[in-house]
Amino acid sequence: MLRSSPAGARMKHIALAMMLTIIAVPALAQQTPGVVTSVATCSAPAPTTLDDGWLTDRPENVGLDGARLCGIADRMTAANANVHAVVVARRGKLVYEHYSSGYDEPWGEPDRRYDFSAATKHDMRSISKSVTSLLVGIAIDRKLIAGADESVVRFFPEHAVVKSAGWDGITIRHLLTMSSGIAWDENLPWTDPKNDEPHLGTEADPIRYVLSKPIAVPPDTIWNYNGGGTDLLGSIIERVSGKPLEVFARETLFAPLGITDWEWKRYRNGKIAPAAGLRLRPRDAAKIGQLVLNRGNWKGQQIVPAAWIAESIAPRFQAIGYFGGLFFYGYQWWLGRTLAGDKEVTWVAGMGLGGQRLVMVPDLDLIMMTTSGLYGSPRQGNAALEILYRFVMPAVRAQ
Repeated sequence: MLRSSPAGARMKHIALAMMLTIIAVPALAQQTPGVVTSVATCSAPAPTTLDDGWLTDRPENVGLDGARLCGIADRMTAANANVHAVVVARRGKLVYEHYSSGYDEPWGEPDRRYDFSAATKHDMRSISKSVTSLLVGIAIDRKLIAGADESVVRFFPEHAVVKSAGWDGITIRHLLTMSSGIAWDENLPWTDPKNDEPHLGTEADPIRYVLSKPIAVPPDTIWNYNGGGTDLLGSIIERVSGKPLEVFARETLFAPLGITDWEWKRYRNGKIAPAAGLRLRPRDAAKIGQLVLNRGNWKGQQIVPAAWIAESIAPRFQAIGYFGGLFFYGYQWWLGRTLAGDKEVTWVAGMGLGGQRLVMVPDLDLIMMTTSGLYGSPRQGNAALEILYRFVMPAVRAQ
């Protein structure tokens, strides 16, 4: 979850929030005792119809309680949650959106208060990793990469002299599941030179830096969060396609989805940031969620192979050390669960620093996208979980 400005150095790593997020889903409620959101007298209108490919509808027409959803805005205001956007889609239709003003630390822009709307792009931070995983699947489908079990180092012959023992056994799949065994630490203070993450933006050749890291344990042994591995994936895509990552992404993913207003930011060293640099409008991010729910299909076009989606969202590792160790990890996607009444409902998510959450609930044909500006706060993940647990899932009235 890369920081990209001087103020970013003040951010605490997302791991601090992860331990707290999962143990206190209604944590925001605890911060404002006595506040009760009334939903009996309001109803949620259909989202604004834009020329962006989304069908819009009222929540009630897709089996959701609009009155329940319209309580989200008041609750977030009362909790001072600094949530910038909440978007909900069900059954392939956008049915709820809410935007507000709040403090933000956008990549390359001043840290200040911003007004957010349906037209405003927002940092996705590490949701970028999930999108990079989709691009790997597309590259494999186009025969640019033989498969996920291809050796990583074969794509970087010029760096053969720096690779240490064990690198020959690391595959693309190991990078996708963050089980490469590379000696990598993103949990140290940002100013600590032993924190590997800042080197992605400061090294003249960050790929060489990653490939020069020793192998601490054999691959496929333990899970360890590693943005450097994602940057290797982005570089592999560039090499096999002969195109910059952002061009490949536009041609193969964003253009077919009708996503036209987006950015993929670069590090200070001028290199693209596959692990953290994507900026999207929340409505467009929700399209990526719909693409995953539809097994790679958008409006009849198969953009990502269905088999790759299935592989990507299958649990591969227990994510020990993040989110209390209670979530699973697939191919750069998180997998978790939430109570809906007395039932346990599983979900798939892309998660980014500051409270960026793209959540897909396959059993309910439901998507929720939230953006937030709590980059240095241990509360950064609480709002999205509370919205999901207290408002969105309870709003489901029909399967």
